[in-house]
Amino acid sequence: RGKMAAPVSRGSRGPEPGAAPYGNFPNYSRFHPPEGRVSLLPQGLLSSLFPAATRPLLGLDVGCNSGELSVALYQHLLGLQDSNSSPEPPEAGKELKLLCCDIDPELIRRAQQSSPFPASISFASLDIMDPGAREPFLSSYLESFGRSSFDIGFCMSVTMWIHLNHGDRGLLEFLALLASLCTFLLVEPQPWRCYRAAARRLRRLGRHDFEHFRSLRINGDMAQSITRILTQECAMELVCSFGSTSWDRSLLLFKSTSARAEGSD
Repeated sequence: RGKMAAPVSRGSRGPEPGAAPYGNFPNYSRFHPPEGRVSLLPQGLLSSLFPAATRPLLGLDVGCNSGELSVALYQHLLGLQDSNSSPEPPEAGKELKLLCCDIDPELIRRAQQSSPFPASISFASLDIMDPGAREPFLSSYLESFGRSSFDIGFCMSVTMWIHLNHGDRGLLEFLALLASLCTFLLVEPQPWRCYRAAARRLRRLGRHDFEHFRSLRINGDMAQSITRILTQECAMELVCSFGSTSWDRSLLLFKSTSARAEGSD
């Protein structure tokens, strides 16, 4: 889930477990089900973040894989999963347009085919770390709404793949990019043990190690490191930590502290 260059060929025997150097696992949601994340997010979150919003809210989900978590986030944020039990869903007055991107075109194709909300959730194949592809694409999307930034961004278990493939500098650039694009940002960083596990998987498959793995100076407590980078270098503040998933990943919500003309009105 993340960047960068073409995904590995999967060959005729089907995908090797772990043979996904960008986190583009073909069955990701089976071993990290979306419910594990969305259940940590409070009902009515959009109303509390954007109490006065009258126009559609714009969301950006980076590294969306095959879209299961994107759809679950959309349903949860709009209260749609409970609409059978309550006549008025809690977020009925809110409209959310969600742009979801991933480097792997095959995963995006699957997401597009299975999306239950094609009018509200757009899926696109995009290398977020390639400025030549990213900038015209995101600018065009935002301009279609007369906007220059997203209201909320989602970065769910993506930071490690950016970090392993692009090094410390790449992680800093990625976080600065998201902070510049989004008023609010929900981040689920992978802990350091996941880095070691990813490197072990590649070695077991007889593949080259991640180019940057042994030279990363940003390491250890990654939730703490990413919080420090966003708050000290990217003009964001930590609004809330929604606790940890059953696989020990924190859900951290940040807010831009830079003045934005659009604000949340």
